[in-house]
Amino acid sequence: MAKVEYRKEFFDRDYTVREAYARVWRYARRYRARLALGVVCGMLTAGTLVPFFQIVQPALQHVESHDERVELAANGGEKGAVVEPTAGGVAADSKDAARHASGKGNAIEREIARRSKLPGWYPKVERLAAKLGFRLENERGGMGGALVLMVCVIVPIVAFARLALMFLNRYCLSWAGAHAVADLRQDMLEHVQRQNMQFFGRVDMGQLLSRIFGDPHQIQIILSTIVSELALAPFEIVVAIGFIVWFAVSHHMLATMSLIAIGFPLFVLPVQMLGRAIRRWARKSLERGSMIGAKIHEILTCIRVVKSYHTEEFENAQFAKTNRYLLKSTMRALRMGLMVGPTVETVGIILICAFMVWCFIVDVKVSDVVPMLAPLLVIYKPVKQMSKLQVQIENSLAALSRVYSVLDLHMELPENPSAAPKTDFVDRISFRDVSFRYDTSERDAVSHATFDVPRGRMVAVVGGTGSGKSTLSGLLARFFDPREGTVSLDGIDLRDMRIRDLRRLVGAVMQETLLFNDTIEANIRYGSPDATHEQVVAAARMANAHDFIMAHPEGYSRIVGEKGFALSGGERQRIAIARAILRNPPILILDEATSALDTVTERLVQDALDRLMENRTTFAIAHRLSTIRHADLILVMQDGAIVERGTHDELFAAGGVYRKLCDMQHQT
Repeated sequence: MAKVEYRKEFFDRDYTVREAYARVWRYARRYRARLALGVVCGMLTAGTLVPFFQIVQPALQHVESHDERVELAANGGEKGAVVEPTAGGVAADSKDAARHASGKGNAIEREIARRSKLPGWYPKVERLAAKLGFRLENERGGMGGALVLMVCVIVPIVAFARLALMFLNRYCLSWAGAHAVADLRQDMLEHVQRQNMQFFGRVDMGQLLSRIFGDPHQIQIILSTIVSELALAPFEIVVAIGFIVWFAVSHHMLATMSLIAIGFPLFVLPVQMLGRAIRRWARKSLERGSMIGAKIHEILTCIRVVKSYHTEEFENAQFAKTNRYLLKSTMRALRMGLMVGPTVETVGIILICAFMVWCFIVDVKVSDVVPMLAPLLVIYKPVKQMSKLQVQIENSLAALSRVYSVLDLHMELPENPSAAPKTDFVDRISFRDVSFRYDTSERDAVSHATFDVPRGRMVAVVGGTGSGKSTLSGLLARFFDPREGTVSLDGIDLRDMRIRDLRRLVGAVMQETLLFNDTIEANIRYGSPDATHEQVVAAARMANAHDFIMAHPEGYSRIVGEKGFALSGGERQRIAIARAILRNPPILILDEATSALDTVTERLVQDALDRLMENRTTFAIAHRLSTIRHADLILVMQDGAIVERGTHDELFAAGGVYRKLCDMQHQT
């Protein structure tokens, strides 16, 4: 089985992370207020962890101190029950009293030590509760009902505040991301439409569609996911580490903190090891995904050919091959991405186990360890999210590189910023020593062409396939610029005219008539949005289209289908002629407009064309020479050069290339 390969476009290039993400800001900064709000909410969300961290140790210490008091009371009771017979009973009593006093003193010291470790806000809350007549602790130093009630109020408030901040964080960043994606798609389409026709002759349209529609979505992922996590996860990590440092310093546990500081960076190693492979396969997955879109676009565009040759099974097999090619890279990228999370988890478990063993060896109390472990447990999720960000960053970089490769391509026609407006055509069109070569060709498509088209005259161009006829008309419409020489209108080089002015002066009816999937009226009105319904009907009558339009129940509201496939070739052609009539340009380009029609339809279309050409300057590319017998000037092209010129009678009498073409058509 032949291997399916992705064909890189001629304009593709690679971008660094810095280059790609710096340009994302150009689209995001339009919505910087929402972005700032989302980032601030993410930062504040991290701050809500502090109250939870501070509650851990007091709660544990309450439990430990309560257990110590219960144990002390139990031991004291036993000792009081067993009275050793001594001669000095008073002395024994005094020893018991001393032990009792010593135990009481130690308990006071422990209570002072315990209270010194409480959060700074606790005494203030305690004093406020006392003023209101509530006790936060009971007689044994355990949690009182008021404290439990307060915790049940404060903790939910903090939890709901955290929820609201997280929602605002996600919503604001997602909102900014969605708007930035819409802006990028708009810019891409506008940029692509500005490119010259050579670009569209070289690019794969299916893959271009994938770049415009699919790849910009990565910006939304960047803003709604990556930025959201960057606004939350690092600050949660900072808050947690900050609490650990503060706790370690205030409780003289720097050795424990040093152990944590040494082990924590090990979380990052798996991400760094897998990052390069993730980037490579993420790019391949995107490239091969665009091949899927290109193949679908190609099959559906050429569906008539597929059905005519009954090659559905062949196309299905070709698509299955491309689909499997995509699946292979997708699964490889998926495996690489999925390895990051479990690897980080495994490293984390190993580090926690090592930390617990170390605490056991040095005999650290639970109430001293848990306040440091709680932030580490909380920090696990943001660290895991940060590790996943590497996968998302690599995926986004691959998509952004494909987007920016399009935006950085400049094959658009340059426009003179100081060009003067031109609203009418007065004298003539002039070609002066014009030569043009396509980028992918080794020879000129048009070579040293020189001729004039006076206003109101008809010039026809004939020649074999590949002789340069359509390229000559493309130079007149300024779909591309000549490599040498000039094309001018009333003495003004087309490169010194505003493109929109030239488009208003030049209309075209092509051999392959493409209509939009809209109503007949919308297609006739295309390019003339201010035209009334009456003007549309009048143009359709002149184009011999009104009768077949009204023969259908929906009339002018009939949908023509994709590219006008609901209509016949002659009907599509007459719709295009009606569109040109409504546009009413003074210069008309006819590119083999009747070559693909049957005799009856050709007469209808030719009659419509005759009406269209009245009082216009016409540049006609002819396949059927019978349609251009009355042209004022006929240009005969061969291999890009004009080899003969004159009227029909002159060229026919000369017996040259034109005569041979006429004889060949007469024989057929």
